[in-house]
Amino acid sequence: MTRRIGLLLALVVTAATPAIAVNPDEMMADAARETRARTISAEVRCMVCQNQSIDDSNAALAKDLRLLVRERTTAGDSDEDVLAYLVDRYGEFVLLKPRVNGHTLLLWMSPVLLVLSAVATLVGMSLRRNGSPPPALSKDELAKLDDLVL
Repeated sequence: MTRRIGLLLALVVTAATPAIAVNPDEMMADAARETRARTISAEVRCMVCQNQSIDDSNAALAKDLRLLVRERTTAGDSDEDVLAYLVDRYGEFVLLKPRVNGHTLLLWMSPVLLVLSAVATLVGMSLRRNGSPPPALSKDELAKLDDLVL
């Protein structure tokens, strides 16, 4: 029983740790630059996996992008310059969190619009329900109802 609990605990701990796909041969010698490259890589989407950052993906393209990020940071580019370079090359989709601009405004506003639409619908339904009484039954409908009940 204790062994099962230990095995389950080890499985939970292993599953809870993030998978990092950065290989040791990709890492930079300078720890500050490596940290900066990791921060940038965490914001970039793997174009193969699409729901992972390039830092978490084992895809070949993700490795190429990680190396590109490291090359650009070594060349002296700022974080924004590196991200702008990637966006110019791969489009806005390469960012895990799209920037707020004219093209993505609907994307960012859709949750607010959805909630407002739901609230307006619920208020409208409530007003219609409370504002007018239900229609009265005709004599024929009342007779049919009496027949069903008795």
